[in-house]
Amino acid sequence: MPCGRQALLIADDVELNRFILAQAFSEEYDIIEAENGQEAWEKFLRYRPRIAAVLLDIVMPVMDGFGMLEEMARHHMTENVPVFLVTSETGDEQLGRGFQLGVVDIIVKPFNPSFIRRRLGNILELYRHRLHLQEVVAAQEEKLRQTNSSIIDTLSTAIEFRDCESGEHVRRIRGVTAVLLQRIAEENPEYHLTEGQIALISDAAAMHDVGKISIPDHILNKPGRLTAEEFTVMKTHAVKGCDLLDSVEYLRDSEIYTYCYDICRHHHERWDGGGYPDGLKGDEITIWSQAVSLADVYDALVSRRIYKPPYTHAEAVEMILGGECGAFNPKMLTCFAEAADDIHAIFYAQTI
Repeated sequence: MPCGRQALLIADDVELNRFILAQAFSEEYDIIEAENGQEAWEKFLRYRPRIAAVLLDIVMPVMDGFGMLEEMARHHMTENVPVFLVTSETGDEQLGRGFQLGVVDIIVKPFNPSFIRRRLGNILELYRHRLHLQEVVAAQEEKLRQTNSSIIDTLSTAIEFRDCESGEHVRRIRGVTAVLLQRIAEENPEYHLTEGQIALISDAAAMHDVGKISIPDHILNKPGRLTAEEFTVMKTHAVKGCDLLDSVEYLRDSEIYTYCYDICRHHHERWDGGGYPDGLKGDEITIWSQAVSLADVYDALVSRRIYKPPYTHAEAVEMILGGECGAFNPKMLTCFAEAADDIHAIFYAQTI
C-alpha cells in the first residue's frame, strides 16, 4: 500500500459493498478493507495515523459495527476521525445509538456513490477546518503561557535579589508543588485536579512571595528573630503581593492569574485557622495554596537562611509531620510523607 496518501477504512461483510465504496474513493484515498468489526478495529489501530474516515456497516460477524464504535469511543478516537454508518438498518433505536457513539452521518443502503463522495468530502473539510483551528488556538495558548512564564520569572527573580535567595529556590518550590499536587490528584480525586491545572499552579507558585518587594531590607534580611512589630510588617507581604499582581494588567487577564493571586495571598494560611492574612481554616484554603505552603516550609527548613543553618531532610520531615511547623491538611501530610524522599532526591540532593 502506498504511504503518501490518506486512507479510508471500509468495514462491511459484503464484498460487493466494499468494492462499490472502494471504487468511489480509490482515486483520492488508499482503501483499507475489513470483513467484520474485530478486523476493522485491528486495522484501525495499525493504520490510525493515515485513516481519514471510517465507513462502517452495522450487521457484521465476530464484532458488529457498534462494537467497533464502542472501542473507538472508549479511546476518544471518534473525536478526530469521522465515522459514517453505511447500513440498511433505519430504526430510530439503531440510528440513535450510532449518533450517541459518535457517528457523524448515516448512509442508507442502497446508496449512490457520487452522493457519498460529496457527503464525505464535506464532513472531512469540516474536520480539517476544526483541526486547524485547534492548532491555532493551541499555538496562541502556548505563546500566552510562555509570556506569562516570562513575567513570573522576572518578578520572582526580583524577589530573589531582595531576599538574598537563589534561582534554585523558585525552581524547587515549583517542582515540589507539582509533585505534591500530582500525588493529591492520584489519591484524592475529589479535588478534580487536571494535569493542565497542575502545570499552571506550579508556574504560579513562583509568585508566592512577590509581595516581599515591599518589605524593608532591615526586616527582610534580618539575621535574628523578628520582633512582634517587625513580624507584623513581614506578614503584609501576602496582601501587598496581591496588590502588585493587580497592577500587572496583562497577567490579570490571563488564566494563571487566579492561581497566582490565591497562592500569593493564602500560602501562609493554616489548616487549623492559625495562619494569615485571612485566618482561613480547613478546605477554605485551596488545595494549591496548601501545597505551596507545605513546599515553602520544607524548603525553608532544609535550606540555609541568613537567620539559621539548614536542617537535614530527616529532621525537616519529622518536624513537619510532628506538627512543629504549623497545621496542615492530613491528606496533604500523607502525600508529603509518601513523596518526601523522592522530593529530596530530585530537587535537593545536588543543590543543598
